[in-house]
Amino acid sequence: MPLTEPVYYFAGSIRAGRDDVPHYNRIIAHLKKSGPVRTEHVGDYSLSLSGQTQFDDKYIHDRDLAWLRSANVVVAETTRPSLGVGYELAMATVYQIPIFALHRSEESSLSAMIAGCRNVTVIEYTDLDDALARLDHLLEGISG
Repeated sequence: MPLTEPVYYFAGSIRAGRDDVPHYNRIIAHLKKSGPVRTEHVGDYSLSLSGQTQFDDKYIHDRDLAWLRSANVVVAETTRPSLGVGYELAMATVYQIPIFALHRSEESSLSAMIAGCRNVTVIEYTDLDDALARLDHLLEGISG
């Protein structure tokens, strides 16, 4: 199904570690050039390991699933293992949303549950600019 305009859901670790925020921030900025990103806050440098403490966990869960359902593309940075990201990717599979996982394999192994999922396109990278160029090429393939 061709996309008219991409609406992105970006998934990246929050409570499992914030070391990759510079990557998240660059990915989100790149995605925003072609469409809205429902989860821009994931790339916010001020967001701590505690996440959005002004909201309770149920609110965050329900809000994020609503955002996920409103998206037509999921992009995840999966280098930092995260239960939340795994959950989001599983739900995106249930919702039949295309998933693109960017992963630095020299830093960690990607779970077989993600790497082996037919609904996930894995982009292994060492250079983020190269990964984003490959992502753009793959997105062109689903946008018409």
